Amino acid sequence: MRVMKAESVPLNDIEMYYETEGAGEPLLLLHGGAGCQEHWVHAGRDQFVREHTLIKPDARGHGRTTNPHKTITHRQCALDTFALLDHLGIAKCRAIGLSMGGNILLHMATLQPDRIKAMVVVSAAMYFPEQARAIMRQVPAPDSQPPQEWETMRNRHRLGDQQIVALWEWTRGMKDSYDDMNFTPPSLSRITASTLIVYGDRDPLYPVEMAVEMYRAIPRSALWVVPNGGHGPVFFDAAPQFAQTALAFFRSSASPQA
Repeated sequence: MRVMKAESVPLNDIEMYYETEGAGEPLLLLHGGAGCQEHWVHAGRDQFVREHTLIKPDARGHGRTTNPHKTITHRQCALDTFALLDHLGIAKCRAIGLSMGGNILLHMATLQPDRIKAMVVVSAAMYFPEQARAIMRQVPAPDSQPPQEWETMRNRHRLGDQQIVALWEWTRGMKDSYDDMNFTPPSLSRITASTLIVYGDRDPLYPVEMAVEMYRAIPRSALWVVPNGGHGPVFFDAAPQFAQTALAFFRSSASPQA
């Protein structure tokens, strides 16, 4: 029987909302930027929960998680996630991160390498290339966002319009961020977790060459380039194959030969 629990817990300077469900070893699921934990229903949740206890937080300032200072960095989100794992009494776990969630995992796996057993990072970035910054510059100001975008964001983020405004300002502001995502091959070489890097070969934000650079830098890594895949090529029709591939990777990484 599947048991789902939802809770908000005070940690660092926020109230973090998270859900857990399932049984088995813990699997941390980290959503993408301007998304929320509910989106895992479209990216393999039903397959993951058959084998794992899923831990699905809303990141700082997203979904139902507060962010009184309104600023967001991937590094701070990594520290928030460590605090959640500490709250849950989880010393080490497997993890999957999508885009922003993958960036958070890169921070977690370099800050405290022994906390992550194995991870799948989807459409993550070592740094923001110019093509990503050009797209960030084009994010409309809140007063220029169309009504349907407001409706979409209100359905995801439940703490009021100021939360949504802060998320759009953060998304646009990353065009000028150079310190938060600034991984080099030597820094990634500190990662000890078995790592599956997943990229779409048509990602408009990050070139596939970056996936190859990460693959060469992370010692125990594998690379899956999704043909005709864009940014986050794991949703909807692509979800079953993604979940099957990720679960198989976790099983193989747990074998004595891995």
